[in-house]
Amino acid sequence: MSASRSAQLPRLLSRAAKLATPATARLAAIRASARQMSTTRVSTRSNGLRTAPFVRARQYSSKSYPEHQLVGMPALSPTMTQGNVGQWQKQVGDRIEPGDVLVEIETDKAQMDFEFQEEGYLAKILAPTGTKDLGIDSPVAIIVENEADVAAFADYSPDAKAEAAPAQEAAVAKEEAKETAAPAKASTSSPVESGDRIFASPLAKMLAKEKNIDLAQVKGTGPRGRIVKADIEGFVAPVVEKAAPAPAAKAPKAAAKAAPAAPSVSAGYTDIPLTNMRKVIATRLTEAKSTIPHYYLTQNITMDNVNKLRKSLNSAANGLYKLSVNDFVIKAAASALRDVPDVNSSWQGEFVRQHHHADIAVAASTPAGLITPIVRTCDAKGLKAISSEVRDLVTRARANKLKPEEFQGGSFTVSNLGMFGISSFSAIINPPHAAILSVGTTETKLVLDEASEKGFKAVENMSVQLSADHRVVDGATGALFLKAFKGYLENPLTMLL
Repeated sequence: MSASRSAQLPRLLSRAAKLATPATARLAAIRASARQMSTTRVSTRSNGLRTAPFVRARQYSSKSYPEHQLVGMPALSPTMTQGNVGQWQKQVGDRIEPGDVLVEIETDKAQMDFEFQEEGYLAKILAPTGTKDLGIDSPVAIIVENEADVAAFADYSPDAKAEAAPAQEAAVAKEEAKETAAPAKASTSSPVESGDRIFASPLAKMLAKEKNIDLAQVKGTGPRGRIVKADIEGFVAPVVEKAAPAPAAKAPKAAAKAAPAAPSVSAGYTDIPLTNMRKVIATRLTEAKSTIPHYYLTQNITMDNVNKLRKSLNSAANGLYKLSVNDFVIKAAASALRDVPDVNSSWQGEFVRQHHHADIAVAASTPAGLITPIVRTCDAKGLKAISSEVRDLVTRARANKLKPEEFQGGSFTVSNLGMFGISSFSAIINPPHAAILSVGTTETKLVLDEASEKGFKAVENMSVQLSADHRVVDGATGALFLKAFKGYLENPLTMLL
């Protein structure tokens, strides 16, 4: 008898040790396991070249759906907060190989290809072509590993049915019930707060976000008032929020009856929806004009020598290149920035950044709006290289094929409306640049000339205006820049030295 008890003693001690493990420790272990998820690396491509942002694609499995990846809207540029869904390059059931283009995404500045870097099958498209203003990480598609699992998502709808929790989440819910022996009245109390924090389970938070429910209005039925899944599913908005005096309640109905019918085709206006690019332009230029202390300096430049040199170089090009006046303007601006580096700077809030090279943004008009592709290191390039690069960038900008690094950054901006016959204009600074040069058309003017028999002569004159940020560029510094700029254009051979 004693020998039998001695044999069972190790097993009894091991069982007692397991029972002695605190519930909180077991709960922490389960939570750590539940937080483990896979992340899919993706890249974007525009015109055959890649960048490398990341997009979350979590692994899920539940009783209702097989294991799958929920792919979110990627952030394809630093300024992107939402995007529009373009043409899907894959259809439901198609196999996806690493590097395949999944869908085209319209960002705030360009149309880009979204490449997926994992193998699998497209099981469901959650954001069809034409979906507008979809926030970053919002679900766009579901990917599965096995082709046989595709059919299981035929009727999947993120709005009609929330994503089922993993098995670990169910374990967490069971452990939460055992975590503490809370009084019965805690089940109807408001959620426990610590400062601004509201206690809720991860699944409850996810469901609340999908249904746009404010957790502060939800009464938790979990331990110590913790909000759980059932609280979100059974939540009904308080009637108090909709309550109003009887007369006021009838007012909307009366207003609805009095509301005019939709405008007929003969109405004198058309409402045009805003594109992402137009929204960004509106936001950035409003911010620039209202927060940057602009000042303006104007200079007149004689363009006779530039026109002669341009004609001579183009005639000797044999069709290899064709220089424009704007190419000379960009090169002269880069040379002047080298001479007056204080203008080649940008405001960074706590400091001023002075750039070592003249990366000049060239304002270009596209059907979707204004964009500023950047010609890098203009100070180190010749006229031929600048001309070729400007033509390529502008062509691809109008085709919506620029990469983010081709229109973000830079140190100075040139905006030329001379080809439209505009004599002069005041441009708005393109932040964080400290200045922008607005260029007008070339006009023939009569000027005094003592060497001429008539006492005057006709010259080709071009007017330019510098808009500068007074936080960075003082007035005298801006004047020095325009003086140097004028010198290079009136003596263009000095740009070649």
